[in-house]
Amino acid sequence: MRVFSRFVSLSALRAEFPVLGRLAYLNAGTDGPLPARAVEAARNELARELEEGRSQDHFARRGELTDALRAAYARTLGCQAEDVALTTSTTEGIAQTIGGLGLGERDEILTSDEEHPGLLAALAAAQELRGVVVREVPLRELANEVGPGTRMVACSHVSWMSGCLAPAELAEVDVPVLLDGAQGVGAIEVDVAALGCDAYAGAGQKWLCGPDGTGMLYVSPQLRERLAVPRRGYPNLADPDEGLNARLHDDARRLDTLSLNAETVACALAAVAVLEEAGWPAVHERATSQAARLASLLADAGREPAPRDATTLVSFPSPDPLAERERLAEQGVIVRNIPARPWLRASVGAWNDENDLDRLLGTLFK
Repeated sequence: MRVFSRFVSLSALRAEFPVLGRLAYLNAGTDGPLPARAVEAARNELARELEEGRSQDHFARRGELTDALRAAYARTLGCQAEDVALTTSTTEGIAQTIGGLGLGERDEILTSDEEHPGLLAALAAAQELRGVVVREVPLRELANEVGPGTRMVACSHVSWMSGCLAPAELAEVDVPVLLDGAQGVGAIEVDVAALGCDAYAGAGQKWLCGPDGTGMLYVSPQLRERLAVPRRGYPNLADPDEGLNARLHDDARRLDTLSLNAETVACALAAVAVLEEAGWPAVHERATSQAARLASLLADAGREPAPRDATTLVSFPSPDPLAERERLAEQGVIVRNIPARPWLRASVGAWNDENDLDRLLGTLFK
C-alpha cells in the first residue's frame, strides 16, 4: 500500500480527480469527485459486456465484484464483510432498518432537529403508516432524551447541516441506535463497534467518490435477527432455486438491494481503491485539518462558521445562500446551500488543497 505524504502524494491524489484541474470542488457532501480510474473501470466492464455478452461468466464476474466491494466497504466501517449489505444509497439502508423493525402505535423513535430528508422520509412513513411517534430534540441532547417509550434512536453520525457529531453517549443507551453515516464514512474514521451503534447506513457516492446508486448498511447480528425483510429477490436468497421455500441469507446479504450492475460496482470499487492507496488515516487527517483551517479563515474574515466538530463540513452564514452559491459556481467554486438555514456549506476532502480554500475565500469577498 502506498504511503501518503502531504507534500508528495497529495498532488498524486489530486491528479486522480480531473474535475480539480478546473474547479475548486468543495461539494463531496453531496457527491464526491469521480476519479478517472473509477470511470475507466466502469468503461472496461461495459466493454466486456459488449464484446462477450451477458451469460454465466458475466454473472460470476458480477458476483466477484460485489464480494470485493462489500469487503472494501466493511474496511471503511471497521467491521466484518458478512455484517454489511450493499444498497443503492444511505436512504435505502435507513428505510430497510426502520421499516424492518416493525414498530407500531405509540412506539417512539427519537431523532434530532438536524436530520436530512433521507432519514426524515423514512420516519414520516413510520409515523403515517404505522402510528409511530417521532420526537425531535437537539442533536447533542439525544442520549439524555431516551425515555421509557423510546424504541429506537435514529440520527446523523455527522450532521449534514452543521458538521457536528452525534453524542458519544449514544453508545450506552439501551435501545437500538441507527446512524445516518452519509457524512461520516470516508470522511472521518468510522468504527461501528466503538460507536456502539446497531445499524450504520452510508453512501458510496459522497466521501468514497463512487457513482450514484451505491451505498452500504451495517447491521449488528443482534439487530439483524429482529429485522423483517419484506422485500426479497434473487440477491438476498441463500437458495433462490427453491421457489416459495427459498431462505434468506443468514448474514447481511439478506438486506442487499435487489440489483446492482457490474459497471456501477466496478466504478465504486476502483474509487475506494484510490483512497485506500493513499491510506485512510492520512485521508481523514488531511480532510479534517483542511476543514478546520477553512473554518478559521472564515471566522477571521467575518463569516463565523456554525458550531461544528472535527469533521469535514464547514457551514457558514450567507446573506443570500442561493444567489451566492450560484455566483460562486460561476467562478468555478462549488459549494451548496443548506435549506431552511442561512448557510452555505463547504465539504473539504483530502483531495482539496490550500488553493481551493483560497479560491473560495477570494471569490466570497470579491
